[in-house]
Amino acid sequence: METALQQSATETQKRKADVLDWRKKISDHVAFALLVYTGLHIFLTMSAMKTGQASLMPYAALVVLVFAIIPGCRQFEARWKDLSDEQAADPALADKFKRDCAVLWLLAIGLPVLLTGFFKGIAALS
Repeated sequence: METALQQSATETQKRKADVLDWRKKISDHVAFALLVYTGLHIFLTMSAMKTGQASLMPYAALVVLVFAIIPGCRQFEARWKDLSDEQAADPALADKFKRDCAVLWLLAIGLPVLLTGFFKGIAALS
């Protein structure tokens, strides 16, 4: 009877660990944030190009994407990927996770807007 209870408790812990895995959750957020960033970037860049401004803007923004955004997102993931299984299921990390996600999403949504505005400003000065 005790072995059955121990097995049940072990299975319950495994299910909780499967449900709460900060490593997987941050990886999902990074992937979706990159998709959102890229989609916004394309939309805003195409809108700017339709107005006939900044012919180099898409290329410059692409350089920013490749050399800054992607490595930056990998940094977010790197902070979480080295967690042990116990740490990855630790609810005490929820506040840190929420902070990282907030920063990640702020950058994913804000950077395309800022970059487009920056490159439009440069084009207007030229």
